[in-house]
Amino acid sequence: MRLEFLPGAAAAAQGTGRASRDGQRNRSSSLAGAALAMVLLSGCASAPMTRGGSLASYDNLTQSDGLLAKSLVRVNKDDVLAAKTIHIVPATFSQGASPTLSQEQRKLVANAIDRSLCVGLSERLQVVALDQPADLTAYARVTQAAPTDEVAAGASKVVGILPTALGAGVPVPVPRLPVGLGSLTVEAEVRDPASRQQAAMIWARGANSFTSSPMVSSAGDAYELASSFSDDFSKLVVTGTTPFGKPPDLPSFDKIGASFGGKPKYAACEAFGRNPGLVGMAAGKLGLPPEWSDKGAPTAGQ
Repeated sequence: MRLEFLPGAAAAAQGTGRASRDGQRNRSSSLAGAALAMVLLSGCASAPMTRGGSLASYDNLTQSDGLLAKSLVRVNKDDVLAAKTIHIVPATFSQGASPTLSQEQRKLVANAIDRSLCVGLSERLQVVALDQPADLTAYARVTQAAPTDEVAAGASKVVGILPTALGAGVPVPVPRLPVGLGSLTVEAEVRDPASRQQAAMIWARGANSFTSSPMVSSAGDAYELASSFSDDFSKLVVTGTTPFGKPPDLPSFDKIGASFGGKPKYAACEAFGRNPGLVGMAAGKLGLPPEWSDKGAPTAGQ
């Protein structure tokens, strides 16, 4: 008996095979992403979505989570994108947000938020001083900051350098000990000159064993997470859309320069001091407290 294969049937079979392979690839990618998320979250501190009462409105906030951060967001896209200039009111801590951090540590974390926010917003908006008119004004308040366990952070740093000390031929990544991890929760918004809320975010994230650097300071994780919050919130305002679920954008030369301690794009950002740059990076690699390398905001007369 002779079998005949019709062209249409062959094409259908080929298409079915291709679809099957594409489906397998998609399933594999989904499984890989889920596995990565499970690994990261398995050594991640939880962060509550604490509200501090500072937002003009909590209405119409919708959930928009990233791989590591949780958030509720709201944005009036057209109004935000129409803005050209912005003020940044210095960030504050809610009463009781973190009773174990010292006043100096709170100032350091709040200023890290302001400085990173100023650099991030400068990607599209002109940041101006508070005594000048602006289309928008940004506010941020820390509502929760769980402290880092300094002993656990120090132990993690020691464990991390053991492979090198034992003569390992290649760098061996060692996860941070999943104990004593800190976290940060911040609520922020931008308002127009009539004090109407144009964008808002409640953001919460905990440090994790794989991407967070252990620093021997109770403020270490909150300090590191401050820039992560500012990056996400500034993207919300710069783009008018949620910062999550998108491929990362290449930073501008101004942003890269500022991250290495260079001059910020706008003079108004000097009010928050400059990034510690290479000194801060080296201190972080060694696990030294950020209080040692970050000078914070300049004082009057500097």
